[in-house]
Amino acid sequence: MSLTLKDWREPGVLAGISDGDMYDLIVKGKGKMIGEGDRLSPEKAWNMVHYVRSFTKGHGGAEKDATPKS
Repeated sequence: MSLTLKDWREPGVLAGISDGDMYDLIVKGKGKMIGEGDRLSPEKAWNMVHYVRSFTKGHGGAEKDATPKS
């Protein structure tokens, strides 16, 4: 498919994508990527959005910043 994948753990990669846009990408797809469509309930699609957003938390996001400094 000759796709270039980005590292979703990097905070800047998903910064310009709203949750609604990400939901649409998952459900409808884009370009060569086929969407999940009716194979995925709306609730599960939203769970996937939240899951993808959680990738950055351990890589410089809120959870890492909350760690006390020694």
